[in-house]
Amino acid sequence: MAGERIPVRLVFADRGAFHDLVVRLPADVLERYERIIDALREDPTITAQIYVDPRRLVAAYLELEQD
Repeated sequence: MAGERIPVRLVFADRGAFHDLVVRLPADVLERYERIIDALREDPTITAQIYVDPRRLVAAYLELEQD
C-alpha cells in the first residue's frame, strides 16, 4: 500500500451553497485514523499538502472509483 493514494471527496458549505472537491490522499496515512476528518486536521503529511477549512467542511468520504 506504500505510495498508494485514495480519492476522498470533500464537501464544503459556503453561504448556503455547497461545492465539492476530490483529492487523493495517502492510503497509509488514512488507515492510521478512524475518521478522515482527523487525518485532515492532524496528520502533518496531509496538512503540508492541503488546507481544509473545518468551519466549512460538511463531509469527507472515500470516493468510489468508477471503472
